Amino acid sequence: MYITMIATECAPFAKVGGLADVVPGLSRELEIQGNSVEIILPKYDCGRYDHVWGLTLDYQDLWVPWFEGAVHCSVYTGFVHSRKCFFIDPHSQDNFFNRGYFYGYPDETMRMAFFSKAALEYMLKSGKRPEIIHCHDWQTGLIPVMLFDIYKSLGMENQRICYTIHNFGHQGHGGQEVLWATGLGAPHHYLQEDRLRDEFNNSQLNFMKSGIVYANFVTTVSPTHAWEVRHGEQGRGLGHTLHVHQNKFGGVLNGLDYDVWNPMIDPLIPKSYGPINLEDKYINKERLRDRFLLKKDYKPVIAYIGRLDRQKGVHLIRHGIFHALENGAQFVLLGSSPDGDITRDFWQLRNDLNDNPDCHLELDFSEELAHLIYAGADLMIVPSIYEPCGLTQLIAMKYGTVPIVRACGGLADTVFDYQFSGKSEDERNGFVFYPEDSSALESTVIRALGLWNHYPSDFRKLIVNGMNCDYSWNKPAQYYLNIYNLIRHK
Repeated sequence: MYITMIATECAPFAKVGGLADVVPGLSRELEIQGNSVEIILPKYDCGRYDHVWGLTLDYQDLWVPWFEGAVHCSVYTGFVHSRKCFFIDPHSQDNFFNRGYFYGYPDETMRMAFFSKAALEYMLKSGKRPEIIHCHDWQTGLIPVMLFDIYKSLGMENQRICYTIHNFGHQGHGGQEVLWATGLGAPHHYLQEDRLRDEFNNSQLNFMKSGIVYANFVTTVSPTHAWEVRHGEQGRGLGHTLHVHQNKFGGVLNGLDYDVWNPMIDPLIPKSYGPINLEDKYINKERLRDRFLLKKDYKPVIAYIGRLDRQKGVHLIRHGIFHALENGAQFVLLGSSPDGDITRDFWQLRNDLNDNPDCHLELDFSEELAHLIYAGADLMIVPSIYEPCGLTQLIAMKYGTVPIVRACGGLADTVFDYQFSGKSEDERNGFVFYPEDSSALESTVIRALGLWNHYPSDFRKLIVNGMNCDYSWNKPAQYYLNIYNLIRHK
C-alpha cells in the first residue's frame, strides 16, 4: 500500500511533543510490513538538518494558490533516519517556516492552512497518488476538506484520509480569511454547525472539527482516551461531533520505537542491561547519583520526566517531591514549563532543595539525561490529569523503572496495578490511582515504597513484567492497516 503521512513534526528533525515520535515510528513499522511510506513536512529553518541525509531539490517551481494569487515554493527530499521525507519551502514574504521556532505565532492557523494547501498541491502537481493520506492533529485538519471539495475534481478522487488526533487541547481556530486563502470560500456553507463551525464561536472555523467531519476515518491515540473525549469534558467541545461520526472513530494505542528506547542496545546509558542481567541496571543508578551529586544510600530513586503543566498534574508532581523525600526516597526531575508562573515556582523550589542530598531538579530537557534517568530510577511518577497516550510510562517499563500513574487515557490502557488489577500476576506492571488529589498519590507512593523496601523479590517481578511488555509499533501498525483497508475500499 502507498501511504503518505502529512504532519508538522517528525523526530528528530522537528520535535515538540509525542506527535514527533509517532510519525517516524509508525512509518517505519508500516514499511517493515511491506508498505511504501512518504512523509510531508514544513521545511523549518530550525529543523535538525544534521539528521537529514541526502537533502536534494525534488520540485523547483511549485505554485500554491493562495488568496487571489499564488505562492512560489520549492520542495526538497531527504531521509530522516531512513524515513523518506519531503520538505515544503515557501518563498513568501509571510516567511511561514523561517522563524526560529516551530510554533507559537499569532498567524499559526494561516501558517498551517498554507502547509496543508501546499502538501495537496505538491501531490497533485508531482503526480503522487497515495492510496492513503494519513494526517495528524489540528494543523492538517483542513486537508480532508480541501481534498473532498477541491482536489477530488482535479484528479485526486481515489485518495482516502485517516486523521489522527494526538491532543484535543489544541484544535486550531481561524476566521473566514482561511476559507478565502485556501480557495474553499463559501463561508455560509462551511460555517454551519454540521461542518467546520467552532462549537463556542459561530464566526470561527475549527480545524480539528474539520478533520473529524471530512476524514474517512478518525483515530485518537488510545482506546480509553477515545471514550473520554466522546463522553467527558476532554473532547473540549467536540464530543457531539465525535458522537455524530462515531461509526468512523476509534482509539489506537501508540507504540514505542524499541530501536531508540531499549536498555539492551541504548548507547546513551553507561551500562546496557535487560531482564536477564537486571543487576546491571543499578550501575546506571550509581552513575545517575554521580551525575546529580545524590547521596549513595540504600534508597529508591523516584523520577519525573516531562513537561510541567496542568495536563501533567503539576500540583501532584510538586507534592510528590516532598512526599518522596519525607518517606525515605530520593527524587529526580527533568522537565520545563511553558508557563512562566510554574517555571518561577520550580526554580524557587530548586533553590530551596539545592543542598538536599536526596533531590535534584533539572529544569530543562536533555535527551541524554532522559535516557540516564529512565535507566537509573526505580520508580517513575506520571500523575497526569489527562494523557491521550503517554510514552513516559512505556519507556519506563522497558527500562525496568516501575510506573506510578493516574488512571486516564493511555495510562489506563498500559499500566496495571500490582494489587488491584483484574489482570493476571504476570501482566501487572505498576501502581495506579484514580482521584486527582494528593492523598491518592500519597497512598500509591507508600504502596510502591513498601514493596521496594520490604518485598524486593515481588518488586523485581513487577520490573520484569514491565520489561517483558510488548508496546512496539507492531500491533498498532496492523490496526492502522486494517483501517486503511477499510476506507480505501469505500
